[in-house]
Amino acid sequence: MANLAVLGGESLLKEPVKSLAWPIRTEETAEKLKQLYMSGEWSFNSPMEQRFEQEFAASHNAKYGIFMANGTVTLECALQALGVKAGDEVIIPALTWMATAMVVHYLSAIPVIVDVEPTTLCMDPAKMEAAITPKTKAIIPVHIYGSTADLGKILSIAEKHGIPVLEDCAQMQGGSWNGKGVGSWGAVGSFSFQQSKVTASGEGGICITNDSELAEKLFLIKHIGYVRGAKQGQGAKTPQGLVCHNYRATAFQALLLSEQLKSLPERIQRYGESARIMTEAIAGVPGVRVQASGRLADPQGYYSFHFIFDGREFDGIDRWTINEACLAEGAGIGNGTHGSVYRHNLFNLSPDQYRIFEGSCPVSDKISCERALGIEHQRMYYRETAEQIGAVVRKVASNVDELRQYAESKNK
Repeated sequence: MANLAVLGGESLLKEPVKSLAWPIRTEETAEKLKQLYMSGEWSFNSPMEQRFEQEFAASHNAKYGIFMANGTVTLECALQALGVKAGDEVIIPALTWMATAMVVHYLSAIPVIVDVEPTTLCMDPAKMEAAITPKTKAIIPVHIYGSTADLGKILSIAEKHGIPVLEDCAQMQGGSWNGKGVGSWGAVGSFSFQQSKVTASGEGGICITNDSELAEKLFLIKHIGYVRGAKQGQGAKTPQGLVCHNYRATAFQALLLSEQLKSLPERIQRYGESARIMTEAIAGVPGVRVQASGRLADPQGYYSFHFIFDGREFDGIDRWTINEACLAEGAGIGNGTHGSVYRHNLFNLSPDQYRIFEGSCPVSDKISCERALGIEHQRMYYRETAEQIGAVVRKVASNVDELRQYAESKNK
């Protein structure tokens, strides 16, 4: 008789695994939203927005926070504030959401895409340095899924070449590196609060920085040229040539995020414990490993947790077949990776509008597009769920001959 449930064996789990209801909703927050609604202080640099900016920046060891409409415009404003112009080049990793590349294009600059490390799935510092040219005006390392980019090497290389670093922390709220919050190491840190994120308000984003001049410029750019504290129609004249936008968020989003920020450290701690449990569960199983957490990352933030099936044992078995086997055991791991940015269906730039360093990114293409599967942070909240998913992946990966048999049966 088969061991794997997908071939008729007994499934490992009998009940659905637990998951944290997302996004977080409480009656207490609902009452505060009502009070905010009745106050009429909804936007235009309201007290609630200012409070959240201060809270979030401080929680990541930065002096200044600039709250915006989403995590795409935060990247765009940051590049503009750093002086990126038409024809400049900006280095980004192959594995990222397409916004990281598109914001470079929005400024008529050229995204230069480099490969990622096979361990962390973050930007490869050696590839990054080799891609630097006289046109390189910014570098955007992305802290992806459940790992932090190698800031030690990246910052050192960037400083040597005099190039500013913009940390893309869209998936890394609450994470720290070498004793300081992510986003506070580069010239600017950019965060997203889209609904799936670890702190979420439907949409929203923030830039953090320790540079007062950058903070002021970021505020002007996102707030149609008004200085902080100015009333409509008042304030200093906008600097000539500085293109400014209405990229404001609202007090309602700020309140949601301020409330969630209270529980973020505890949730990050629980996610880290779940990551340890699942890592230990597959230890010693040939052919499967997990995305490595970032060097010196403590605590490591987790937007998601990924298993990587890149051993020869899994050659010829696609990742969705592996997920089907896990689903049959009672817990799927079907949260796949983004895939290389230039292979994303929504990425529609023509080849002359971006550059892939060395012509290809084989590590990202193989792992992110073919070999990685994972779970979202909500299912990392419960220790019991981590133990169950770890057991499911171990069972499926330990029966690779049956898995191959199932894969071949699908192709007949």
